[in-house]
Amino acid sequence: MDVIFHAHHAVVTDRLRERAERSVERLASRLKRTVDAVVRFEEDGRTRRVEIVVHAPRHCRLVAEGQGRVFGAALADAISRLESQVLHRKRTPRSRARAAQLSSLTTARA
Repeated sequence: MDVIFHAHHAVVTDRLRERAERSVERLASRLKRTVDAVVRFEEDGRTRRVEIVVHAPRHCRLVAEGQGRVFGAALADAISRLESQVLHRKRTPRSRARAAQLSSLTTARA
């Protein structure tokens, strides 16, 4: 799997790049046949933004974005959002339907 980095008006350290690459590869190993991932670092004033796009099988793209005052926090936020998407994709259709049914029952009781 290839990991492509883009930095828009941002200076990204090698350590942060390595951390992003390790995290993306760890999550991509849970998906089969992952093609590549694009990690974008953007800096706009005091806001730091990290966007991760993983090209998954069956032409699906998983997109996660994190914002923070520093790139480390923004990267951690984006990784956690991507992790929840990966866990959702790993569930079977039956378990997804069961979870949706349970959530509709709990909202109906409230």
